[in-house]
Amino acid sequence: MKNLIRKSVEAMSGYVPGEQPKGEGVIKLNTNENPWLCSPEVRDILNEIDVVELAKYPDPLCAEVRKVIAEKHEVGLANTFAGNGSDEILALCIRAFCERDGSVGYFDPSYSLYPVLAQIEEIAVKPVALDENFEWKMPKGYEASVFFLTNPNAPTGMLFPKAKVEAFIKNFPGVVVIDEAYVDFARESCMEFATKYDNVIVARTLSKSYALAGIRFGYCVGAKPLIDALHKIKDSYNVSRLTQELARVALLDEETMAAITAAVKGTRGLLTDELKALGFKVYPSETNFVWAKPPNLPAKKIFEELRNRNIFVRWFDGPRTKDCLRITVGTNEQIMTLIENLEEILGK
Repeated sequence: MKNLIRKSVEAMSGYVPGEQPKGEGVIKLNTNENPWLCSPEVRDILNEIDVVELAKYPDPLCAEVRKVIAEKHEVGLANTFAGNGSDEILALCIRAFCERDGSVGYFDPSYSLYPVLAQIEEIAVKPVALDENFEWKMPKGYEASVFFLTNPNAPTGMLFPKAKVEAFIKNFPGVVVIDEAYVDFARESCMEFATKYDNVIVARTLSKSYALAGIRFGYCVGAKPLIDALHKIKDSYNVSRLTQELARVALLDEETMAAITAAVKGTRGLLTDELKALGFKVYPSETNFVWAKPPNLPAKKIFEELRNRNIFVRWFDGPRTKDCLRITVGTNEQIMTLIENLEEILGK
């Protein structure tokens, strides 16, 4: 029988998402979901769904939610794009800005979806290795069609200085996509660069700080020619009617988002302090997770021991990541249960 699968797809491993365990008693600290409730305005919309409206196609341009995004960031409507999660935006950027003989750059380690998206389009990848402290220095003469600059970075949680990011943008010949999925937990944002430079896209998501990973909504801001290109190649109705409305009201409720991020930051401090007390090396985090290297035992062993106790954290196999665990900031109660179990595992 003839092989019907593209050779490049057959050769791929594909993206490996975080485990989604089911059942009671599970403590899930592995996929950076937000344990706090989303905006009450969102809950009101869900309680008032008009099923008649669900029979109609959504606005293909997401105009109403994009108006809110434009006002939030003080940019023109033409500088905004709405997507089915920020992952769709990342994929569209490769399709829009990479020729077949082009390349995609990103930090190693960073979001492991980037190389997968490039492989799907059969585009070469040019990762830039972070140093032993997970900082970066671009190789002399480095070029790529698109560079995904994750800030704050994942899985390390570290924030790269704006001045360093801007210096890179000024000297980079391609499109810089600044992935700010976790920026609401950080000290500063690079959003201003989205309209200051003509080669920058800044991508955001409602999955983290807005506690809405389940609705799949992301957006980006950038120069009009870049945004126009994304609109040309997107799916016809890429964001559902319900998601557009939920995202719109969530973005308007800045008070709830501020309260959520403040709570996460507080518990992040607790988690950091408790891990350090156990001997972990904890890297400075500006996200809703921490990146920590355990003492005495291998990270994989601790990951497995915790999993056996229905506590799920993230361990990434690979030479740059295998010595650390990525732990989502949960509730205070979840964190203290985690710490108690780590004490037993480490024999403290």
